[in-house]
Amino acid sequence: MARPKADLPSAAALRALVDAEGRLAVRVTPGAKVEGIAIEDGRVSVKVRAKPEDGKATIAVLALVAATLQVAPSKVELLRGATSREKLLRVPPSAV
Repeated sequence: MARPKADLPSAAALRALVDAEGRLAVRVTPGAKVEGIAIEDGRVSVKVRAKPEDGKATIAVLALVAATLQVAPSKVELLRGATSREKLLRVPPSAV
């Protein structure tokens, strides 16, 4: 059985939440059954299947955000929250 496709918002909706310095705050739920990004009340919630061990969930979050913004995963950078559910990411200016 194939995995369901991740539920992603439009790139424009996610870009609208990036601040003037290119930062995006997200709340992560690791170990979820389905992957996806939701925007609720101006907050970004990211659900990933990866478990929170050895940075696997963080890598999955960066890849999912990059896919939504249609940029390479290497362009999305973790600024804060390597071991926290609350993460602060920097997205490239070209994505904003």
